[in-house]
Amino acid sequence: MSHRARWIVATVLPVLALASLRAATVSPQSADAFAAKVELIRRQGDTSEKAGARRTPLTQDELNSWFTYRAQPLLPEGVTQPQITAVGPGQLSGQAVVDLGAIGKRRSTGRLFDPWSLIGGRVPLTVTGILHTRDGMGRFEVQSAEVSGVPLPKAVLQELVTQYSRTPERPEGLRLDGTFALPASIREIEVGQGQAVVVQ
Repeated sequence: MSHRARWIVATVLPVLALASLRAATVSPQSADAFAAKVELIRRQGDTSEKAGARRTPLTQDELNSWFTYRAQPLLPEGVTQPQITAVGPGQLSGQAVVDLGAIGKRRSTGRLFDPWSLIGGRVPLTVTGILHTRDGMGRFEVQSAEVSGVPLPKAVLQELVTQYSRTPERPEGLRLDGTFALPASIREIEVGQGQAVVVQ
């Protein structure tokens, strides 16, 4: 084997191995495991057992598998390929592809330097922050947001969150950094590296 051939093998094989390893972390089985744990958490929330006695671990691979294999019918229109990284402790990073076209058309004033007239299309969005939970309440503290690697102002991020979180019951959508009640009698969520533990 020539020196060049050995170099190619030595370079390409580890990359392929890492790619295969990453692909193996997202699977239908992990999606099923996540769905089963969510159902367990829901059932435990319906019981009168003492709060704090139940701890259910969830891995980021299980969550991302669920996003890949089961979540699409539940996602807002225009949001695809969501993925969560549990950086830990408390820190989360979320990525998704979002369609900015509809928001840009609705918000644009038509002025030359209006940022809403300049955005559009499907772009990758990344948001990083700290999840604070205590006594059945939660709050996500946004640390940074980027679209295609370009920093995103908080006001624009809020508009995106509002657009994609509106429901008939909550037409104004969710507010960034606002507090919210945790469902299913969850007292807190302990975020670590690669996983989180739901405490009920």
